[in-house]
Amino acid sequence: MDEIPYTARSSVLSPPPVVARLPLATGAIPICGIPYCLLFSSLWPLSVLLLIWLAYDWNTHSQDGRRSAWVRNWTLWKYFQSYFPVKLVKTHDLSPKHNYIIVSHPHGVLPHGAFINFATEATGFSRIFPSITPFLATLEGIFWIPIVRDYVMSMGICPVSELALKHKLTQKGSGNAVIIVVGGASEALLCRPGASMVYLKNHKGFVKLALKTGAYLVPSYSFGENDTFNQETFPEGTWLRFFQKNFQKIGKKILGLSFCTFHGRGLTRSSWGFLPFNHPITTVVGEPMPVPTIYDPDKETVAKYFELYVSALRKLFDQHKTKYGFSETQELAIV
Repeated sequence: MDEIPYTARSSVLSPPPVVARLPLATGAIPICGIPYCLLFSSLWPLSVLLLIWLAYDWNTHSQDGRRSAWVRNWTLWKYFQSYFPVKLVKTHDLSPKHNYIIVSHPHGVLPHGAFINFATEATGFSRIFPSITPFLATLEGIFWIPIVRDYVMSMGICPVSELALKHKLTQKGSGNAVIIVVGGASEALLCRPGASMVYLKNHKGFVKLALKTGAYLVPSYSFGENDTFNQETFPEGTWLRFFQKNFQKIGKKILGLSFCTFHGRGLTRSSWGFLPFNHPITTVVGEPMPVPTIYDPDKETVAKYFELYVSALRKLFDQHKTKYGFSETQELAIV
């Protein structure tokens, strides 16, 4: 594909004191309680019907799901894509004869690049990677919410659980790609403009999954993802830092989410708010890395292919960093 020039983000006014906010997934948490609260109202029959349907349909999200090409092609996603804008760049073909685990970095405060590129057709995934079916993986708790789960499944999104991912990679033939944003909540806390740091050393489960299923590993990096929000970490020893650290621990342990302290822009370029900065995001998908099928891989084998993956990720970053805003001396930090 033709490259687009990198453009710097518009400057913004110095913000007022930063307000603690949650990543996008938490927006669904209050909604989760609505069907259950309705049980104690005059609308309890509707709530009962929703919960019966949820119980009946419980395994769908972990199996075939209900993908809708119509939803993935909504014009809304095109507007969302053009806001930043977001671009998808292919470096190598993905053969439909194999299955793939596309590992997405970095998480960012919110993974806009991963969502737009892999959960919608706004950047033309099906055209760029013909005969490949993408499944973006997210928190399983989203699928406990009636109605919301059907909407999410319609975009081809699935739970980031071993059961669901193995089903996609072993029970649906070939030509499937699951996309895992492996950094998760821990990595969200590391992102800030200009940073190139990924949380990976303690996240080797995706390598083990690849070995168990024989799926090829594919590194991908979204340049500009960390520039869509400014994030604040308060100084050690302050009461704000004390509460921030403890809320983060609670969020990751109970919800699998991080409590990020961040801000973006408002309705105008120079205003303060919680809209993301309209900074270009370019997701570069790298070369697929074949792995053998080993149903019960030992730690040494997992470590070996993990190091091979890290080398492939560093290579991808170094080959493209100067095109998308980083200097030649910028290094990818892996923690």
